Amino acid sequence: MTVDLSGRSYRMAGITRPILRHCRCRQIGVARDLLLKHICHAKHILGSAMNSLERPASIALNEPKLWSQRLSRSKLRARRLRMSGFLAMLAVVCSTVATSAAEERLPNFVIILADDMGYGDASCYGSTKVETPQLDRLAQSGVRFTDFHSSGNVCSPTRAGLVTGRYQYRAGLASVVNADPNIEAHHGGLQPQEFTFAEALKSKGYATALIGKWHLGYAKKYNPSHHGFDRFRGFVSGNIDYISHYDRMGVHDWWHGLELVQEAGYSTHLITQHALDFIEENREQPFCLYVAHEAVHAPFQGPSDPAVRGPNAKQNSDLSPKDEAFLAMLAEMDSGVGQIVDKLAELQLTEDTLVFFFSDNGPAAGSAGPLRGRKGSNWEGGHRVPAIASWPGKITAGGVSSQLAISLDLMPTMLEMAGVQPHPERKLDGVSLVPLLLRGEPIGPRKLYWNHQAMRDGKWKLIINGKGANKEVGLYDLEADIGEITDLARSNSDRVEAMLNDLRAWTDDVTSAVTPQPDVAKFNDAKDAS
Repeated sequence: MTVDLSGRSYRMAGITRPILRHCRCRQIGVARDLLLKHICHAKHILGSAMNSLERPASIALNEPKLWSQRLSRSKLRARRLRMSGFLAMLAVVCSTVATSAAEERLPNFVIILADDMGYGDASCYGSTKVETPQLDRLAQSGVRFTDFHSSGNVCSPTRAGLVTGRYQYRAGLASVVNADPNIEAHHGGLQPQEFTFAEALKSKGYATALIGKWHLGYAKKYNPSHHGFDRFRGFVSGNIDYISHYDRMGVHDWWHGLELVQEAGYSTHLITQHALDFIEENREQPFCLYVAHEAVHAPFQGPSDPAVRGPNAKQNSDLSPKDEAFLAMLAEMDSGVGQIVDKLAELQLTEDTLVFFFSDNGPAAGSAGPLRGRKGSNWEGGHRVPAIASWPGKITAGGVSSQLAISLDLMPTMLEMAGVQPHPERKLDGVSLVPLLLRGEPIGPRKLYWNHQAMRDGKWKLIINGKGANKEVGLYDLEADIGEITDLARSNSDRVEAMLNDLRAWTDDVTSAVTPQPDVAKFNDAKDAS
């Protein structure tokens, strides 16, 4: 780096380059320490230089008059001016470093995904039956969404949409990847040609991790380690015993990367601890941490309950009552959210980190609040979920947003914040929430779709063959009727026809180039041959 001051150039590469290198890596604390080190060194040099200007070493301290005779005042003034220029240049360097640090700092991302948590399963969403103080605290520090949706109404589809930023149908993962190897749905997975947010962010130098539930393929070749995640600690099944870590087919399912391991502990606690460890170990570089909790999915086990799967399994009758266990599971997950937030604060990363919490679908055992339907349903209760975004200093605290948004939006949001371009051959279906989150600007009207049978167009919800509906097609005004009670299809036939046409066009789009699932095809061929 060269700084020009009053016609003189001062080269400072030796000082600034290591500092700016750390700034580019977002190691601001290290950059600050290096800068202070070099300033102290420069001060030492300057002090020595000024002493030499005042009195050469060959002249004794008791000969000030002789020194004055040998060095004219004009020369002394010129040398002092050069030293002043050096000091001014150092100030410019300090300013440059500070500016570069602010401009080049990359944000961290922590995505926390609950499992089967309903719209009414948090106290900040109006529940009087549960207490979620840490989620409430997170909401108070950021924005709480009231019209946020998962892209699927069951586990695997939502997760495929989340990690790719595209409707899951494009990836050939429209349904749950099943634990039973004797059925077709067991053999699918996230194929290598799909492009995840972890892969995208790694191109910018991010450390990446998935801690918890994957559920996008049982075969080792589908492991998240092959999809851009530097670290994987967790399970690949839809659920495991919280104590023994066996899935519902009696298969042990706890992984460290590509290796099955034995690790004692309540799964929620392990997920939280591994998340904390990853943050601690990567605090000096940008990171993306995807925390996929098992809670509050079945089996319903609190931390004091016994294992009900595996070699030392007890009977289900030995478990706590279901409602009691559910509350304990939710409380432990909520506590884990608080521990992550506290760890970020401890490491002074709070203002560098976006934390986004939501659920993968509606409730199986909990509450959908005022919404109709539950997990697996195309009614709002199946896919409208609690969602909170927090980034102190960037997102206004205590906000509530009624903006229509979906889990597909998280990938484009993170990519924009990190300055990463999307994959040119994998067009994203979500939109960036940056204008909404950072500037309070609406992202405009949009249409969302579920399972080829439901769609949103602003406040309007169209649903085909809704479970419990009185007829084939229903239309609901969700601003006036959030519970989807009053069907307005008959009095809005033109809108119904327009939305049906939109839904058909969307279906044609997402099914026009579906990623093949070769293992499913092989399974079916073998089954037919037998």
